[in-house]
Amino acid sequence: MAASVREKQTAALKRMLNFNAPPLKNTTAEPVWKLLIYDRFGQDIISPLLSVKELRDMGITLHLLLHSDRDPIPDVPAIYFVMPTEENIDRICQDLRNQLYESYYLNFISAISRSKLEDIASAALAANAVNLVTKVFDQYLNFITLEDDMFILCNQNKEHISYHAINKPDIMDTDMDGIMDTIVDSLFCFFVTLGAVPIIRCPRGNAAEMVAVKLDKKLRENLRDARNSLFTGDTMGTGQFSFQRPLFVLADRNLDLATPLHHTWTYQALIHDVLDFHLNRVSVEESQGSEASPAGARPKKKNKKSYDLTAADKFWQKHKGSPFPEVAEAVQEELDTYRAQEDEVKRLKSIMGLEGEDDGAISMLSDNTAKLTSAVSSLPELLEKKRLIDLHTNVATAVLDHIKSRKLDVYFEYEEKLMSKSTLDKSLLDIISDPDAGTAEDKMRLFLIYYITSQQPPSEADLEQYKRALVDAGCDLSPLNYIKQWKAFTKMAATPANYGSSGVKPMGLFSRVMNTGSQFVMEGVKNLVLKQHNLPVTRILDNLMEMKSNPETDDYRYFDPKMLRGSESSIPRNKNPFQEAIVFVVGGGNYIEYQNLVDYTKARQGKRVLYGCSELFNAAQFMKQLSQLGQK
Repeated sequence: MAASVREKQTAALKRMLNFNAPPLKNTTAEPVWKLLIYDRFGQDIISPLLSVKELRDMGITLHLLLHSDRDPIPDVPAIYFVMPTEENIDRICQDLRNQLYESYYLNFISAISRSKLEDIASAALAANAVNLVTKVFDQYLNFITLEDDMFILCNQNKEHISYHAINKPDIMDTDMDGIMDTIVDSLFCFFVTLGAVPIIRCPRGNAAEMVAVKLDKKLRENLRDARNSLFTGDTMGTGQFSFQRPLFVLADRNLDLATPLHHTWTYQALIHDVLDFHLNRVSVEESQGSEASPAGARPKKKNKKSYDLTAADKFWQKHKGSPFPEVAEAVQEELDTYRAQEDEVKRLKSIMGLEGEDDGAISMLSDNTAKLTSAVSSLPELLEKKRLIDLHTNVATAVLDHIKSRKLDVYFEYEEKLMSKSTLDKSLLDIISDPDAGTAEDKMRLFLIYYITSQQPPSEADLEQYKRALVDAGCDLSPLNYIKQWKAFTKMAATPANYGSSGVKPMGLFSRVMNTGSQFVMEGVKNLVLKQHNLPVTRILDNLMEMKSNPETDDYRYFDPKMLRGSESSIPRNKNPFQEAIVFVVGGGNYIEYQNLVDYTKARQGKRVLYGCSELFNAAQFMKQLSQLGQK
């Protein structure tokens, strides 16, 4: 299979750090030492892809923020990786005037306008530094890749393109245009990096359609301009889509507001839901041991520890999509095998301390020297393994604490039943008014999912009763106000999303993890196993990718930027199913949908699906946006 987006973006960055020449493989020569100067945007793009060590291997001795106080280092070249904004350009001109570095390689994350280039040129002239500005490049890297098959648009200023920003009732057309342009600029960068011109499908009459129209226009203009087109020549031939173009499905968050609020059961999505998980780095508060502090003493300050969950972490790659109970078992197994290896090394040490000259010991020694050498050579590997086991033990324990204290397994199971319209074993009111079950936020999420997925909204009397219970539980009702308007509006527009017949079957309590020797005390947590079902976003993709006819997607618009005249049809030209597709959710996405798409793709041989979204939020962040909308 050809390179993933993550590999392509990493390759583009490495190329840039090598002064925009392809990095030479396996040369023994020292790299050229240089500085890297980035802004916050550049930092967010680089940090999930390249570690400090990799930067050092590329010859980067220092990496500094553009807007920090930097000392002049006159005999070193500097590579800039910044957004072409006014204040960044001013700062670069100031650097030129102050003659900070030997030479300047300017790389802009997204294309720079002619007028700003002229500003830099005049500053360079005035500072007599024209010959020092060696290269100016547009990199078209304005998006952040988090997984081989997942990207988001930005992390800085994400509130400008958030769900809240797009759905504000009082938004001006000019603002909306600005938001759409920002999104389209990033998507354009994405397709340039991918080296492919997609076929675009989108629903009618919402933000996704605006994005589609603008993106189609932008790709079209670039393809028309044959001299400067970014999609011709050598880059295209090497694309993974050498014979078939990818399908690009734009979806709107409003299609499905229940999934982002849903409590989840898979490892990666749980981490994102209950811990602070951001650009592939998770922060966990460490408890300082459980002994009670003496009365009157100051409570111990909790340390925050950060861990990177990377592509190199085999355990993470294998289990990030597994249900949590399986992860707990897997961590436990890893720990046991690690301990066995450690014991082996200890045993060898004790044998090596043999006294006595009898032959037995001597022959054992020679046999064991071989064993010991192999044990010693596997030490670095063992230590790395130990680090990963500790990491996942800590993260999983932190997640487990949340599951137990908030009864998340109960919520998850109940919401799955609501979404699949199966029979409920206890009333919603019981859960809402149970003081032990979850936080106020958990209750509100549950109720909103009930409200969104119900065919008939509850009667006024019932609603009042629910509202009272929610207020008693300490909930803020403003998200409900917004969801009510939203539901009334979508009722006119379209049928409610159908969540498929999912089901959760409890598997009896954990058998193996319940053993006394386990790290995880899983008592009382249900061992739920997921049945595969498709969420709305996955279902839409499936219809469009396999060319199935379905009332839900038959009306979707069809754009092909390579066609000479844009046609207003929704009739696809191409009747074959697609092999590759990219799904992009305007208004924000989450790991639940991503995981659902990954599972969908796993079941289909030879298909590839990428998931992208304008921002990545967990339920708490999404609730905040809903309540801001509800207070309007």
